[in-house]
Amino acid sequence: MGTPLKDVTIKADAPSELLLQKHVDYIAAYSDKVNDYEYVMTEYLRMSGIYWGITALDLMKQLPKMNKEEVVSFVKSCQHDCGGIGASVSHDPHLLYTLSAVQILSIFDAVDAIDVDKVVEFIRGLQQEDGSFMGDQWGEIDTRFSFCAVACLALLKRLDVINVDKAVEYVVSCKNFDGGFGVRPGSESHSGQIYCCVGMLAITNSLHHVDPDLLGWWLCERQLPSGGLNGRPEKLPDVCYSWWVLASLKVMGRIHWIDKSKLERFILACQDEETGGIADRPGDIVDPFHTLFGVAGLSLLGSYRNQLKAVNPVFCMPEETLTRLGVRTQLL
Repeated sequence: MGTPLKDVTIKADAPSELLLQKHVDYIAAYSDKVNDYEYVMTEYLRMSGIYWGITALDLMKQLPKMNKEEVVSFVKSCQHDCGGIGASVSHDPHLLYTLSAVQILSIFDAVDAIDVDKVVEFIRGLQQEDGSFMGDQWGEIDTRFSFCAVACLALLKRLDVINVDKAVEYVVSCKNFDGGFGVRPGSESHSGQIYCCVGMLAITNSLHHVDPDLLGWWLCERQLPSGGLNGRPEKLPDVCYSWWVLASLKVMGRIHWIDKSKLERFILACQDEETGGIADRPGDIVDPFHTLFGVAGLSLLGSYRNQLKAVNPVFCMPEETLTRLGVRTQLL
């Protein structure tokens, strides 16, 4: 007998419809909980948290629920003299939070609130000779940072400041025999890293380096009997992979290889009917991170078209925002 698959069971009484208004209320209320333990303890994620909340609200057509002036002022206060942006006021600048900040300001059409030239200089200074990117001055290298760098620069229309060919070369060097990508050359394939690498190659018009059939098959094998997707073999399903896996398949033109109805059922079962919000798995505690990626996953699936805006599979932002900015990415 083989080892049974790690999976979850979806109860018969689990939510089966999108609780949109409850999610809107949940995200809108989250920003008011400044004295709550959970809010205080996640200060190191604040910039990304704002991006998750704002993007979720925008996809649900409720962006006005957020105070634009307040948010823009906060983002501006997190920029350092070096140009990089931190997770919160007085937090060290990092590429992850710099991208979240640029995405937030792009959605609000307020990029001019920060010193764009300094942001560009900060990103340019993080590229290494082999084309890779450090996340910050402390030197960690990760393919996530390659994505963050080109995504930021593409939104700012400044991709020309880095060595794009070298950046692509480095990401391609992280490709594995199974078609996937890892954190660094030789690292195991992981759905999150695959999304970053496929997205980076889409932004730089370099998708010819991807084998969509080989990689598409690996990604489709992430779907479990419950309908949920996992990040790598032998792991439990998690709503966030409804984004990382699905978006990669969308970019490669292989989204129809997934059982869409089973995945939709899994995402909907992860909703909290009382508080609103979406969790990683049915019955777990909800958070803004999984709420965004659950909503974005449903948008990618084409579900609830009347209630959700179309989402861009590379940037995880409303498609209409990218159209307004004139930012285009390669899709297979």
